[in-house]
Amino acid sequence: MEKTTRRNLLKVAAAGGVAAALGVGIKPETTGAQEREREQERENDQEHDEHRPISGPLANATINFGSWQTDPPFDRFAALSPPNPPNTPNNPNPINRNHHQLVPHEVTIQAGGTVNFIIGGFHHVLIYDDGTQPQNINANAQNPFFPLLIDDPNKRIYRGLNPQTVPQDRVETVNFPKRGTYLVICGVRPHFVNDHMFGFVKVLP
Repeated sequence: MEKTTRRNLLKVAAAGGVAAALGVGIKPETTGAQEREREQERENDQEHDEHRPISGPLANATINFGSWQTDPPFDRFAALSPPNPPNTPNNPNPINRNHHQLVPHEVTIQAGGTVNFIIGGFHHVLIYDDGTQPQNINANAQNPFFPLLIDDPNKRIYRGLNPQTVPQDRVETVNFPKRGTYLVICGVRPHFVNDHMFGFVKVLP
């Protein structure tokens, strides 16, 4: 009887050891599969968040990216309507009649919102990541095809259309999915360096 009981105990112990060994072998694979599943869920949630509808006063903001002056009076229509009146410039986009500033200088939106950059004049929208300051921009990094354009890719998250190939008066709309304070500059080097043409987009959670 005693031998039988002892034999049964040994069998139970052996079975438990095998089960434990199997558990150790299976657990990492199961954990890895669960982690991959969670990662996929996070990616799906993030993709869903990027396309979720946003409403309210912080869903959208507008920045005037350059503007045309009115003092003294400026007639862009006459410049494009021959025969030109006396003393009317032939160029409807003279650089000396453009206000090289972002107005307002700073806007605030919520994460996932957008900013409409209403571009008036020969300007180039460049946006840099959270925390970037004007002094961090390498204004000497020039575009090899057009030296007047700044081409500093460090922490740059958006580069707008080439101003040489599109109308001077246009709109570019940019989405900001993450919180932070983003630097926006005019990539036309004299406008940024000489006229301090820059501003900020503050994105709340």
